[in-house]
Amino acid sequence: MNLLSVRQKLVASNIANVDTPGYRTQDIDFRAEFAQQMQGQECLGPQTIEPDGLAVKADGNNVSLDRESRLLAENALRFQVATSLAKSELHSIQTAISSGGSS
Repeated sequence: MNLLSVRQKLVASNIANVDTPGYRTQDIDFRAEFAQQMQGQECLGPQTIEPDGLAVKADGNNVSLDRESRLLAENALRFQVATSLAKSELHSIQTAISSGGSS
């Protein structure tokens, strides 16, 4: 969920800078960062990248509002799934604790 939070902030920053001359889109390689976290590798936080293939406007800005809107929706969906999984896990733990005390 921390990774999703970082990405949400980056996407929001990109949208806020859609008209800032020279601003370059920032993102994280979500799959690579997620894989690192799942392997338990230590890191100081996700590394930001500049996505390839984005059209650069005359003012040097490369923010695509369509792309950022899609990422917001995708990130929100992932956050919902992660929240549901966390709730389910906590419910299982709570059930195990309750069952263990009554035996």
